[in-house]
Amino acid sequence: MVRAFFMAGGCHDYCCPQSGMNAAVQTIALTIGGMQISSRFTMAVHVMVAIDVYSSDHKVTSTFLAKSVNANPVIIRRLIQQLKNDDLITVTRGAGGAVLARDPQDITLLDIFDAVEAVDDAGLFNFHDNPGRSEPVGRHIHDVLDVRLDRVHAAMERELQSMTVADLAQHMRTFM
Repeated sequence: MVRAFFMAGGCHDYCCPQSGMNAAVQTIALTIGGMQISSRFTMAVHVMVAIDVYSSDHKVTSTFLAKSVNANPVIIRRLIQQLKNDDLITVTRGAGGAVLARDPQDITLLDIFDAVEAVDDAGLFNFHDNPGRSEPVGRHIHDVLDVRLDRVHAAMERELQSMTVADLAQHMRTFM
């Protein structure tokens, strides 16, 4: 089952204008079963594709990107800083705006995923902390499941490694 949900938390000045709802939202997460991947990842991919598609014709600022993502510019600036810290983009204050720091063919979705720390320290899968120890399933569920979940995580990373900003931007241009 796939579902989107809001995790209320500290105020991050996030607004949901399409629903008319102003909310203090810490993270918008995509939940698939028990795993959670922060929306920072999809928003960062959106930002990277927009920079690639628009930077030759427009000054790509956080305000410009915020309109495309439909998020508060403060959130976009935080993402931009993370992407900049990992040398995926460069930002020239004033007249310059943001541009990709490398050829878009050399920037993978895994690079972006890692840059924005899309998964917290608990990992991709949120495993229950204390399975019962009084019977065999509870005692050995980690022995049975952990290696398989690690393989799923590795497969996801291989897929993200195989996709580039250039691939997505090229596809995006078919809609323009």
